[in-house]
Amino acid sequence: MSNVSLIVRRIINNRPLLYEAIIHEIVNFANLAHHIKSNVENELGEEVSNQSIVMSLRRYATTLTKKESIKNNFKFNSQIIMTTGLCDLAFVKSPSLLKKLKGVYDLLNEDNGHTLNIIHGNYEVSIVACQNYIDKILKILDSEKILNIDKNLVSLAMSFSKDFLYTPGVLAKVTRKLHWENINIYENISTLTENIFIVSKKDAMKAYGALSEIVEG
Repeated sequence: MSNVSLIVRRIINNRPLLYEAIIHEIVNFANLAHHIKSNVENELGEEVSNQSIVMSLRRYATTLTKKESIKNNFKFNSQIIMTTGLCDLAFVKSPSLLKKLKGVYDLLNEDNGHTLNIIHGNYEVSIVACQNYIDKILKILDSEKILNIDKNLVSLAMSFSKDFLYTPGVLAKVTRKLHWENINIYENISTLTENIFIVSKKDAMKAYGALSEIVEG
């Protein structure tokens, strides 16, 4: 059964900008309580005092601050490598598509240094590659069902120590920072020690600056 504290936490967790603002201690709790009061009451099904919401906000803020101090022990000592001129193709996953993907690998492997990331979902496959190869990729995957095509994209790659895999909240901190800057993430690709964000070309420099702040922070 929900109570005021649980509802307040849920509201904050579902709004990354509020979450970030609370962590940075730039929120007026009385004003925020007034702002979310109707949401809390609608979910709880009864009237709630501003003071009870303020108390819940303060308690949760203390919890978030403690969690953030733990995350800050992780060293974001990473280079940020930007690669421009990319596209993102999404297809329906099928047995025939999986067989044809070898041709895509062979195509990009002919020229070393070109970007190729193939992400397998349960029902879809996304391909992030150099935009110059888009026509050739579509030819190889002819007759496969295309879900979406995005062009003029940029990748921003960050490399970390192996601790990245075992430290909770590292990825959340980076994505919150990008969301705070109103940057849309087209794809997020992770390996053991590497994390790659795919963003629009128009957001590239803003995203680079946001990630640099985390690394230098």
